[in-house]
Amino acid sequence: MSAPVVLEVENLNTSFLLPSGEVKALRDVSFQLRRGEILGLVGESGSGKSITGLSINGLLSPPGRVMSGSIRLHGEEITGLPHAAMRRLRGAKIAMVFQDPMMTLNPVLRIGVQMGDALRAHLRISERECRARSVAALEEVGIPAPEDRLNAFPHQLSGGMRQRVAVAIALLHRPDLVIMDEPTTALDVTIQGQILALVQKLCRERGTALIWITHDLAVVAGLAERILVMYAGRIVEDGAIDDVLDTPAHPYTSGLIDSVPSRAQRGQRLRQIPGRMPALTDLPEGCAFRPRCGFATEACAAPQALRALGGLGGRHVRCCHPLIPVPS
Repeated sequence: MSAPVVLEVENLNTSFLLPSGEVKALRDVSFQLRRGEILGLVGESGSGKSITGLSINGLLSPPGRVMSGSIRLHGEEITGLPHAAMRRLRGAKIAMVFQDPMMTLNPVLRIGVQMGDALRAHLRISERECRARSVAALEEVGIPAPEDRLNAFPHQLSGGMRQRVAVAIALLHRPDLVIMDEPTTALDVTIQGQILALVQKLCRERGTALIWITHDLAVVAGLAERILVMYAGRIVEDGAIDDVLDTPAHPYTSGLIDSVPSRAQRGQRLRQIPGRMPALTDLPEGCAFRPRCGFATEACAAPQALRALGGLGGRHVRCCHPLIPVPS
């Protein structure tokens, strides 16, 4: 029996309305996320990964705006909710962890004060209970001597410790959905591995749905169950993580995988995708990857829809020359 759906995103379009024109950051983005599922969202910088997370969490700042589409949490529409209503959801039902924990942590407030503020934003609890829950949360994310850490300022902790505190704050209210935006990029490999093991354990035990936003395919390969590949604000491929990484269907996905340095032989030049992503204000007609693609033909100038891959349940590709056969 399938786990219940936590998040449904349908035809999401997000733009930045600038004096010079409309920047279409997301175009018709659609996906679902089930309870306990870990979804990897990958792509180059500027592909729309972080904007997807900010759009879901209602954290877009002007001139950014969700122009159309639907975001449903447990079947309830949250697109366009008033600010006060979204604040009641944010932290309690949806949480977000950013790449730099200093974006989350106030440098002039002690850790205990910040965790207490996060708890009291949604609960009426005593100071004693607040401290007990904060200590328990820090213990859960593997922070030693949690009582002492509550009295520390963020600058007194290492980068890995600060990120653990940010994760602990995000999980204080046991949210149904957590969005993590490249939370391990600035950490060393050992700490990165500890954070990955931690979030996998929490998702498995609590049934939390997780969106992990990253450009690092090696990280997402060992963490996620499903992957969405984004390019120029659109999903170009989705499917089970092993299927997509072992047999990529979109030339862009294949290019990303080939660009991983570990795949290069000693003495060989590192592979790379030629060119760069087009400006979102000047996208080519049809497939946005067309100017960089070695398989491009005139047919690629036509609009491309996500198509199901034959014989591979749940996989889709937005390409008229996929590397895997698509049923007619």
